[in-house]
Amino acid sequence: MADCPGTPVWDNPRRMDPSRKRAIRLTVALTAALLLATALIYVSFTAGRDEYTASELLKNAKPGGQYILAGTVLDGSVHQNGRMLHFAIRDPTKHVAVTVSYSGIVPDPFAQGRAVLLNVSDVNGRFVGQGNSLTTKCPSKYVAASGAYS
Repeated sequence: MADCPGTPVWDNPRRMDPSRKRAIRLTVALTAALLLATALIYVSFTAGRDEYTASELLKNAKPGGQYILAGTVLDGSVHQNGRMLHFAIRDPTKHVAVTVSYSGIVPDPFAQGRAVLLNVSDVNGRFVGQGNSLTTKCPSKYVAASGAYS
């Protein structure tokens, strides 16, 4: 409280100047906001994982590693064995494919020739799709349909 008994708190001669107090609060608030923004930017850039094509996966995969495989389902490669679905995903730019075993929900648009994304694990050189991670990419509505006039 005050130095002298009986002196009101608002008459304290050691009281901080209100404009200085506002400046300190503003500085602390801006510093906290800057730190939070920096943390958010760092997390958003480091949280993503790279997508691999079949050729990149074959070149870089290590046993036990987890990857996102992107490519096109190879025609004639889809086979069901009980609850396990086996298919090959082809690299869109090269004639290289990776065979994948997958058990989980299969999206309705899944078909041969369709572009897909799948989380896979390298299990001793075999690629096993993680359950319920298969997604299909829809063909672009701006690509001309086959047989269409250009």
